[in-house]
Amino acid sequence: MRATTIHAPGDIRLEERPAPTITAPHQAVVKVLAGCICGSDLWPYRGENPIDAGATIGHECVGVIEEVGADVRSFRPGDFVIVPFVHCDNTCPHCAAGMTSACRHQGFTSSGQAEYSLVHQADGSLVKTDGMPDDSLIPSLLTLSDVMATGWHAAVAAGVTEGSTAVVVGDGAVGLCGVLAAVELGAERVVAMSRHEPRQKIAEQFGATHIVAERGEEGEQAVLDLTDGVGADAVLECVGNDPAIQTAFKVARPGSTVGFVGVPHGIELPVRRMFGKNIGLAGGMAPVRTYLPDLLDRVLSGRIDPGLVFDLTLPLDEVADGYRAMDERRAIKVLLRP
Repeated sequence: MRATTIHAPGDIRLEERPAPTITAPHQAVVKVLAGCICGSDLWPYRGENPIDAGATIGHECVGVIEEVGADVRSFRPGDFVIVPFVHCDNTCPHCAAGMTSACRHQGFTSSGQAEYSLVHQADGSLVKTDGMPDDSLIPSLLTLSDVMATGWHAAVAAGVTEGSTAVVVGDGAVGLCGVLAAVELGAERVVAMSRHEPRQKIAEQFGATHIVAERGEEGEQAVLDLTDGVGADAVLECVGNDPAIQTAFKVARPGSTVGFVGVPHGIELPVRRMFGKNIGLAGGMAPVRTYLPDLLDRVLSGRIDPGLVFDLTLPLDEVADGYRAMDERRAIKVLLRP
């Protein structure tokens, strides 16, 4: 099969790799109809994460079941499915508590930017639609494999409630989905911290009531000014670096919570501020499968359209161009069609 591989920082290639095969009875092989590039894929691309030269890359996809293992009962070839980037059995104690991203039989999608992908826990992980969805729904359904569920997790972890004020730090696809999630969870005022006009427009389409374009101390002061010096009831940190986490805690009101979903890189928690202001930290790797049924209903009913975060669609053959476009911030999120 054709699959995206990474060899060194900035070195993305489309190469031939063996198609995945069933090696355990609970697995399934999915023919990928749409995959995408995630902001977290840019960490190794930029040399911030270790690279296993020649490894496949990509963890978000939707597609059609090609083959299932002998123990798979809920799916059959031909089913259209959404593949959560973290695979789970959905029965272990952690899954039962809602932490499907910490399943005792955890697995990950490793070839979402390819023609086929292997799912390790098919019955517990996959969610299917009633027949083949309209092609116009594919972008939004694809966000449910990671980015929309991750933005949702940030809002849930931050404790967004009806009538609250939420601030979203980060204007990538996860941050934009966090804006949408905060609106859906009832926040009355949603502040998107973004200095890029195309991203600001999507944030406003998703329901952001205020845009703060400034960064650092100026941005923090702008948020405090908007809230009469009080700060936010909930803060969604959707970047994963130290400046973002520092801003998140500085705009959080005493007694609030920062929901973090950005993969942490070089972060030093302001523990003294957390202690003195009773500001909590919650979140982490999103339990996608936990949120998926609810989010799927919202997409299929037309209530949300998170697929708007895709502003560039490319054939899989041009995946390297997609990485460059996201790295240079010429694209928010790139959808790939095999």
